[in-house]
Amino acid sequence: MKTFDRLIFIFAVIGILSLIIINILMFHSDSNNDKTYMVEINRIENQLSVNENINIKDYNTIIGIYKYDKSDDENLYKTENKYVIRKINNSLYRIEYNDNITNYDIKIPITINIIIFVTFVFVVVLLLYVRKNIIKPFSKLSNLPYNLAKGNLTTPIKENKSRYFGKYIWGINMLRETLETSKNRELKHIKKEKTLLLSLSHDIKTPLSAIKLYSKAISKSVYSIEKQREIAENINTKADEIEDFVDEIIRKSSSEFMSFEINKTDFYLSEVINKISDYYTEKLKLLNVAFKIEPYINCMISGDRDRLEEVLQNIIENAIKYGDGRYISISFSNEEDCRLITVSNSGCTLSDSELPHIFESFWRGSNVKTQQGNGLGLFICRQLMKGMNGDIFAEISDENMNVTLVCRKAE
Repeated sequence: MKTFDRLIFIFAVIGILSLIIINILMFHSDSNNDKTYMVEINRIENQLSVNENINIKDYNTIIGIYKYDKSDDENLYKTENKYVIRKINNSLYRIEYNDNITNYDIKIPITINIIIFVTFVFVVVLLLYVRKNIIKPFSKLSNLPYNLAKGNLTTPIKENKSRYFGKYIWGINMLRETLETSKNRELKHIKKEKTLLLSLSHDIKTPLSAIKLYSKAISKSVYSIEKQREIAENINTKADEIEDFVDEIIRKSSSEFMSFEINKTDFYLSEVINKISDYYTEKLKLLNVAFKIEPYINCMISGDRDRLEEVLQNIIENAIKYGDGRYISISFSNEEDCRLITVSNSGCTLSDSELPHIFESFWRGSNVKTQQGNGLGLFICRQLMKGMNGDIFAEISDENMNVTLVCRKAE
């Protein structure tokens, strides 16, 4: 900001100095032009001495040339104009001249000064406009990413109606609020998770202590055979209790480690498909993967447009990673009040027994090979589709993987 202010100041000083120097040069040039009449008088004198015809229009400063035979002629000195008397070939000549700057000469420096001044003012105004509307707002925003990275999420950002940064500030505010909400949700989840683990740990200790006690008694042959059978059943019962607690931990961990915000609205299917087409047509072309979107009838969908786009992106990225790279296609169909969107890719190597598990959290199939991942992509897709009152399922046909989204039509 200070650097830009110094730049404006330096430009203003340079502009003023340039204007002064140009004017000095022009007026210096004009002062030299004041002696032009003397040059033209000498030229006329030379022409008259050799009896050449003189056209007064050829001269800029000469007003008139008058010939007299005697020096005492009363008309020789009668004129209001400036003049010189020259004796040429035994005759007297009164050569009248004007040594003032002509109107044309005056207009040139005035015009140049006006042009320079208007240009200077325009550039200064432009720089001030850039300073106010671009540099100044940007300097205020320059620390935002740093503050967000440090976790300073509570301070809201002042809204700005600038057409250059208004939408950017609004987006940063949305990002800040989302990060703050996510952080608070994470803290609540951690607190809840710790409370759950402490509670279940306490509950597990009771049957676990009984199992250890029974095991020691059996190892020391304290009980009879019949009593040992009864103890074995008790151990089995306690083991079932522990298994139930473990299942509850797994269930809680699977259902609560993520939550998704969904903003339900009505939107046209083409809004999502066009974005997918714009992005993946070019990307898959670079990867030499054939990509085709089947013709479809546009309709209104009920759900979250951004989330549906996210689901489709996730599925297509899986198709790129786990397919054989020959082709990926998107097709459409109708079913009652739903629109079905199917993403198909060639080269599916999943077995039928693995197919029911692909939407589970942290599950990865046998076809992952060296591909990196955490097994959450399709789990997130299912959570999002459920949140939009839709569904998602997968099937294998002719060694192709088909993942179908069930989207609700708007009423």
